[in-house]
Amino acid sequence: MARKCELTGKKPLVGNHVSHANNKVKRRQNPNLHTKRIYIPELEKYVRIKISNRALRTINKKGLLNFLKDEGLTLKDIS
Repeated sequence: MARKCELTGKKPLVGNHVSHANNKVKRRQNPNLHTKRIYIPELEKYVRIKISNRALRTINKKGLLNFLKDEGLTLKDIS
């Protein structure tokens, strides 16, 4: 699977690592991804998704279904 958050769409950024001597080398900044098993109390079931830490914090605050509604997604989009 790609290193991409299934909910927010965060993916690696590409840039240069610049040394003191101004030498440039390509580098990647990967998102902080975790594979989590999240319980949905409204449906009484679990969903396994790969999400960023920022999305996980928002889900803890709002709940998964409210987060999906705000992002314009459905449960079928992530499963």
